[in-house]
Amino acid sequence: MMDVRVLNYFLMTAREENVTRAAALLHLTQPTLSRQLKGLEEELGVELFRRSNHSIYLTREGLLFRQRAQDMVNLLERTREELQQTEELAGTIAIGCGELQSMEELASLMDQFQQKNPKVKFALHSGNNDDIKGWIEQGTIDLGLLIEPVEIGKYDFVRMTAKEEWGILAHEDSKFAKYQAIHPGDLVGTPVITILDKVVQNELANWSGEYAAKMRNKARYNLVYNAAMLTQRNHGVMICLKLNQHFDHLIYVPLVPKLTLNSVLAWRGQQPHSQVTTAFIRFIRKEKAQTD
Repeated sequence: MMDVRVLNYFLMTAREENVTRAAALLHLTQPTLSRQLKGLEEELGVELFRRSNHSIYLTREGLLFRQRAQDMVNLLERTREELQQTEELAGTIAIGCGELQSMEELASLMDQFQQKNPKVKFALHSGNNDDIKGWIEQGTIDLGLLIEPVEIGKYDFVRMTAKEEWGILAHEDSKFAKYQAIHPGDLVGTPVITILDKVVQNELANWSGEYAAKMRNKARYNLVYNAAMLTQRNHGVMICLKLNQHFDHLIYVPLVPKLTLNSVLAWRGQQPHSQVTTAFIRFIRKEKAQTD
């Protein structure tokens, strides 16, 4: 049976890319660590590391196993927390978050819950819809903030209040920065940076209509900040949600006809949850019932 200590040895070595340095940080001798890593490779039947004179690097199999090992370690730590709970509510609630206006509402709910339960912590994981749904399925997170449309038949959820409005970010020197609104067809011939999420891509394509096939794709993104850095080069525009963020030299212009989408905070309905997650779900249901 795989020892969690060995998983931590593997993760430390993968991070440091040096057995001697990893061994020192783990308070092990270098031969002991090397023997543990070799035993792990034999147990899995694959080579996890490619070794050179001074460094070691993860193989393709090692890269895959690193994510799985981290998930297992995180899950074990969260399970240990849950089993050691006392009468006072404590523990960590993991939430997957897209970059959405509704994050402000969720942050307020989290803050209110922590005011009442100061020993509760939150772990935030940023990603797009596909990332978040995958994390919910794997048990890596407890709840996920998802933009609609999304298949929510297998989830329980509450719908968030804020509407997610779509527009573009354009460099202040771009002609589009002077537009009052962007209409279907305006961006034809212009390099466009757009979101990776395929469901949202379909919504944007429906909005663009016949012009969708004529758009020039420059890049796709799942995090706004990274795409904004590319847009600042003024070689195209970025289709994105309106957020309470400011980027130097970039101007937000809305789409017209207006394109707005809803968002939901979702969790697995048929899955047992920890005491602290169950309490948080009960809390947000109550709060949303009072405000909706």
